[in-house]
Amino acid sequence: MAIGDIVWVAYPYVETNRMRSRPAVIVAVGLGEAANLCWASMITNAARPAWPGDVVITDHEAAGLPIPSKVRTGKIATLAVSRANVIGHMPGPEMTHIAARLSEALAWIATP
Repeated sequence: MAIGDIVWVAYPYVETNRMRSRPAVIVAVGLGEAANLCWASMITNAARPAWPGDVVITDHEAAGLPIPSKVRTGKIATLAVSRANVIGHMPGPEMTHIAARLSEALAWIATP
């Protein structure tokens, strides 16, 4: 598994305290004591109302997604690599935007 892989995975929902199978994009790998964890940002239907930090996937079919979609960078989960099934890969330009949004959101960590 690599950064930019699009996976089908059971993803946690904070609103209802349950899991639901859905696509997500891998944004960090090699986490955890055994390097068997990853971070993933949720992918949702492009028709849903926009959130700050959303990144539209310009060619959903090339990315391996069945419908127009966007990455919701505000929803990141820690997942077991073994439970994620790769279905595609995020195009480079979108990964650049996703990385920028995540860097902006996490920039406060570097500030004392």
